[in-house]
Amino acid sequence: MLGVILAAVVVGCVGIFIGFFLGIAGDKLAVEVDEKEEAILGVLPGNNCGGCGYAGCSGLAAAIAKGEAPINQCPVGGDPVANQIGDIMGIKAEAGSKKVAFVHCAGSADVAKNKYEYSGIEDCSAMAYVPGAGPKTCKYGCLGYGSCVKACPFDAIHIVDGVAKVDREACKACGKCIAACPKKLIDLVPYDAQYIVKCTSKDKGKVVMDSCGAGCIGCGLCQKNCEHDAIHMVDNIASIDYDKCTHCGLCATKCPKKIIKMIYET
Repeated sequence: MLGVILAAVVVGCVGIFIGFFLGIAGDKLAVEVDEKEEAILGVLPGNNCGGCGYAGCSGLAAAIAKGEAPINQCPVGGDPVANQIGDIMGIKAEAGSKKVAFVHCAGSADVAKNKYEYSGIEDCSAMAYVPGAGPKTCKYGCLGYGSCVKACPFDAIHIVDGVAKVDREACKACGKCIAACPKKLIDLVPYDAQYIVKCTSKDKGKVVMDSCGAGCIGCGLCQKNCEHDAIHMVDNIASIDYDKCTHCGLCATKCPKKIIKMIYET
């Protein structure tokens, strides 16, 4: 009986000692929590989409709290979240330009030509291992197998008639679809942009016409007729400078292939 009591006392003393040691160690080794970082994390959307350039919302919150990232770095939260973070940091948030992803391809099934009929894995990245990098004659065109669709965490992009199309209202400009597109057809454009070039082909006119009925042929009429120096030919493809564009629509009117369109009509 004495042995049992002695064992209980020893175990109790050891427990008390360990508890005391852990209490001291906890105080000494405690990691200080940045209250601003915690507050910023609380107002971020929590999507952890990576569109800000950080691994997740916690990474961005830490960077903002340390002054290593701007308070409007979150593309999903936009100005409302930037304003809240600005209040936490004591900084006035600058109004940012809302952006939206856009797919620069008009090569739908009725105008884009195919070299052969493809039957296999429906993944755009897999086309790098398929003869001719896919069945489409145009090597710049949307493959239509939905790698961007799978990458989008907001269900904002879908394949319509063989080409990826972005839902402008659902898009949060996180950039996931941009990273997923092996053809580099997707980029971010201003949400209030009215005219867009729906092609990225760098081929010359005849090659384009032999491949697709809706491609830029590099004629340069849009550039010649723009009164605001807002559109230029770069590598045989028209490119709009949205800082200069006045939305007059003259480039779209003059385009013989009609690949410059109003963005909400695409």
